Amino acid sequence: MEPDLFTAAAEERQEKDPAGSPLAVRMRPRTLDEVVGQQHLLKPGSPLRRLVGEGARGPAGPSSVILWGPPGTGKTTLAYVVSKATDKRFVELSAITAGVKEVRAVIDGARRATGGFGKETVLFLDEIHRFSKAQQDSLLPAVENRWVTLIAATTENPYFSVISPLLSRSLLLTLEPLTDDDLRGLIRRALADDRGLKGAVTLPEDAETHLLRIAGGDARRALTALEAAAGAALDKDETEIALSTLEETVDRAAVKYDRDGDQHYDVASALIKSIRGSDVDAALHYLARMIEAGEDPRFIARRLMISASEDIGLADPHALSTAVAAAQAVAMIGFPEAALTLSHATIALALAPKSNSATTAIGAALDDVRRGLAGPVPPHLRDGHYKGAAELGHAQGYVYPHDLPEGIAAQQYAPDAVKEREYYTPTRHGAEARYADAVEWTRKHLGRRRS
Repeated sequence: MEPDLFTAAAEERQEKDPAGSPLAVRMRPRTLDEVVGQQHLLKPGSPLRRLVGEGARGPAGPSSVILWGPPGTGKTTLAYVVSKATDKRFVELSAITAGVKEVRAVIDGARRATGGFGKETVLFLDEIHRFSKAQQDSLLPAVENRWVTLIAATTENPYFSVISPLLSRSLLLTLEPLTDDDLRGLIRRALADDRGLKGAVTLPEDAETHLLRIAGGDARRALTALEAAAGAALDKDETEIALSTLEETVDRAAVKYDRDGDQHYDVASALIKSIRGSDVDAALHYLARMIEAGEDPRFIARRLMISASEDIGLADPHALSTAVAAAQAVAMIGFPEAALTLSHATIALALAPKSNSATTAIGAALDDVRRGLAGPVPPHLRDGHYKGAAELGHAQGYVYPHDLPEGIAAQQYAPDAVKEREYYTPTRHGAEARYADAVEWTRKHLGRRRS
């Protein structure tokens, strides 16, 4: 590190009086082995292990890396661990406050350190997505020539926010949201550790569950809320952080919702049934309960995609496109912004005209197949593109519909066993009315009558 005078003074005070630092800072890992989660990035020989000098021998030096992940997943923590563990010169910049001038100063200092003292430089650049293209361009020579080893952190998709030349010269490491088990271990360590709360308070199971929900996979948020709740409990001369104390402290009511139990399925069922019943307000209520309880947004998006086909179908052919687009957006952005996308899709689906004809149609067809009503494909529909097919009578007598003025040929398509079956029964709701007209017209011209 190369802190300025004020940063150095602050760090000195922190070392003398660590209790004055936030809990999230005090519990920051000192080694890679203390890091919670992200084990896929911490295996022996991984780029991060090489950055701290583990196995970084021989002609292949450690690579520059771009850390991409949601807030609170450990991007800054990993850089901090590298800064403490490496024997390299470590410099930290934030793209919020730094510009090309500061970057060039770091690069010039790195070249002097390498040439004069043989000391390599690691540059940690936080929020790199906030750098303009020109500012990112200024990093290229240093990264390419390995004057610095770059550790860049971003919460935004680097394929959109980082220039391609810089991406191609770095390894992209994706951080995953921390699991409940990851956070649970961190919380319990913070409660007991001498750097943390030193056993001054305990956290019962119901309060711990609520804390995990409001954390949303963010370690910093979890520790900040824990510290505030612990302070509130101690102010009351209590050694246990009651659920009510935690609720008051974080101003978030505990939602009765078990992501692995009945509430998970009951609320999801209520959401879909409210959409099916076109009650947009009820649907938004259940959506809000799932979001507030920390439900996986991808699970919600999958349910909406199913609903789009199961309950809306051809009454609004665009409903499925909306649901699929929502699922793709949710996968890219995550909470909290994903709540807007899920709301968008839920409202669209709840207010769309409804039809379950696609559901009943495939259900009836599957039922016939499962009962053995299949039979051979009519000979004129069979493949006729191989030698000997004509001798077997395959594809003989097939009428090509495009050759006819109306584009439809009155010939048998279904096997004999089901040739009179009609699986699709369209409604006249919304856009499906035109499908109802179309199916009536085509069945008539195929020589079939509705049963």
